[in-house]
Amino acid sequence: MYVDTATSQQHGKTYIRHLLRESYRKNGKVKHRTIANLSHCSANEIEAIRLALRHKGELEQLGSLKESIQLNQGLSVGAVWLVYGIARQLGIVNALGSTREGKLALWQIISRVIDQGSRLSAVRLAGYHAACDVLGLEKFDEDDLYDNLDWLNLHQSDIELRLHKKRFNEKPPDLFLYDVTISYLEGENNALGAFGYNRDGKKGKQQIVIGLLCDREGFPVSIEVFAGNTQDPKTFTSQIRKVAERFGGGEVTFVGDRGMLKSPQLKEIAENDNDFHYITAITKPQIEKLIKVGVLQMNLFDRHLAEVKTEEGIRYILRRNPTRAQEIKLSRESKYHSLCKAVKAQNSYLENHPRAKIEVALRKINALSHKLKIFDWVDLATHTREIKISKNTNVLLEISKLDGCYVVKTDLSNKNATKEIIHDRYKDLTLVEQAFRTSKTVHLEMRPVFVQLESRTRAHAFVVMLAYMIIKVLSSRWNSLNITVEEGIKQLSTLCMTEVKVKDKAPYNQIPKPREMIRKLFTKTNVILPNVLPSKGIIVTTKKKLPENRKLKYNQSLTKNISTI
Repeated sequence: MYVDTATSQQHGKTYIRHLLRESYRKNGKVKHRTIANLSHCSANEIEAIRLALRHKGELEQLGSLKESIQLNQGLSVGAVWLVYGIARQLGIVNALGSTREGKLALWQIISRVIDQGSRLSAVRLAGYHAACDVLGLEKFDEDDLYDNLDWLNLHQSDIELRLHKKRFNEKPPDLFLYDVTISYLEGENNALGAFGYNRDGKKGKQQIVIGLLCDREGFPVSIEVFAGNTQDPKTFTSQIRKVAERFGGGEVTFVGDRGMLKSPQLKEIAENDNDFHYITAITKPQIEKLIKVGVLQMNLFDRHLAEVKTEEGIRYILRRNPTRAQEIKLSRESKYHSLCKAVKAQNSYLENHPRAKIEVALRKINALSHKLKIFDWVDLATHTREIKISKNTNVLLEISKLDGCYVVKTDLSNKNATKEIIHDRYKDLTLVEQAFRTSKTVHLEMRPVFVQLESRTRAHAFVVMLAYMIIKVLSSRWNSLNITVEEGIKQLSTLCMTEVKVKDKAPYNQIPKPREMIRKLFTKTNVILPNVLPSKGIIVTTKKKLPENRKLKYNQSLTKNISTI
């Protein structure tokens, strides 16, 4: 008995048929008889029938072999393998090295991409993701990861330099974007924690200041953590030193916002031995001063993009953003409307309460106008027991004349860059802001920091930066799939291995064929998923266990939920 397969073509189409047939002799001649038509069977089913026919005399051995094979659900592999593949493409794997410390640092980065949290949670994550099998790690716990942060801090500059050389292939970039942000702290014992200007509006919270240096595409080059009371311009000196000593070469241009590159910093750039330049913006009072002395004219803002060059070689690029101007106008109207409602409420109160003092009501309205920052163009007056409110149109006109206006300042010559290029490079600072948003809140969650030592705080920020590099690549390559990075990682985490244990043989992990969406996620990132991985059989656990009261609360909550069903 055998499977007979034949191919035929009819009307330009190819047809394949499979028949189950047997051979026999009749009157000394070999005859063939069709037993069944297998054309409707799948390729796997037909191959199984062929295999059974080839080994029909060995069925008992095949049965015993089946009993000696044990299949168990293995660890999740999809997310770890894909993120590991991107880390290899970016050169992060080689930059960290093949030592145990380098592999532990790599797991800290991968775990930050998959699921954010503390070092303790990273160990728990390794308990059900194939960290050891993919990265070749031996057993570790949270203490190993804390010590690894010290190692990362010690080698940060070398790792950043290796990544820089990998990205730019020995040709240094000619432009750097730099900006700072803060991350507030939940505790009070961080070595770098201090009270300072909090951009997030978190009063009573200590913070750290984080400076991020990026290339012209917004790709991170270096990150540095400062004490929480460090002013933005004070962080810039170390960036000049980095570029001059580690990343620079030839002409280099720094791009920073108006709060970063002030007169002392611009002077420091000009006095540097290297050929450094800058692109920044000036403040509204500086714009008004330049208009007053005649360097700038108001009618220049009516053009799409205007330029003024001084005798000292300083260039000013002027523009009015009509969208921003409209936003400011609507914001003023909204605040004025809020103040009018408050005046109406106070007048109603005065009318219904004869003993209420109008001076007290006026004082409240004045305080609100200062809080809304519209007191300078709002006129308040009293008539009998009523508060009158109106706009001072002359003052309002003077205040609003620069709405949406901004001026970019640079010392680059016309030969090096046109006014359009200078304007576009300054707008590229939004790429750094995007990096901060992703690193702080959107996906990577830099806070809570979960560490206290200075070295570990710096290393924690470095881990987040390296994880952001991977997130940035994934976001770009998965954009056409209409899926977020977080959704893609969750999809990949569902792909688990099958652990195969064969009697008298070393166990191994079989990776099943992934479903369509997971295949697309791998295809878009140019990462190839293997069919088999060696099984190290390592079970990663934490030293610190969940506290008993937490277990008790969880069980009580679970019992309560079940009782309500």
